[in-house]
Amino acid sequence: MQSEISHLTLVLGGARSGKSRHAEALIEALPSPWTYIATAQAYDDEMRERIAEHRARRRAGWETVDAPLALAEAIAAQPASRPILVDCLTLWLTNLILAERDTAAARGALIAACERVSAPLVLVGNEVGLGIVPENALARRFRDEAGRLHQALAARAARVVFMVAGLPMQVK
Repeated sequence: MQSEISHLTLVLGGARSGKSRHAEALIEALPSPWTYIATAQAYDDEMRERIAEHRARRRAGWETVDAPLALAEAIAAQPASRPILVDCLTLWLTNLILAERDTAAARGALIAACERVSAPLVLVGNEVGLGIVPENALARRFRDEAGRLHQALAARAARVVFMVAGLPMQVK
């Protein structure tokens, strides 16, 4: 069994389940300033709107760091006492797969970065393994990689929350 990372919370859920808002509330319950590490990339107007919506709802006290690929490095670069929110792991994983990066190595680097941070750290991810088996190899690979990533982090997290219809369910 892996050692628990006492300051780590993993928030999982489906699309539009309230994951981000819940994660933001967890961090905002702590003294500011806070770091929001964003992994999304704006490839089209719709995604640019989503990113703008996320930024607009954040109150003063947030510093945003964009880390579409170098997530472990972005976490490691934060001030020691600053609470960190990462949104979202599955977008980061998508970026890694599309950039043909070594996902196992990136997962290991992320876990190591989480272990080194001493500040509260909340990670958000989409639970994609509850549906049907995807019809194509890329989608199946993504689903499997997301499951591996979430399992590895959940095993180490002090707290795991599953969001359903805006309601947090404490899993661990």
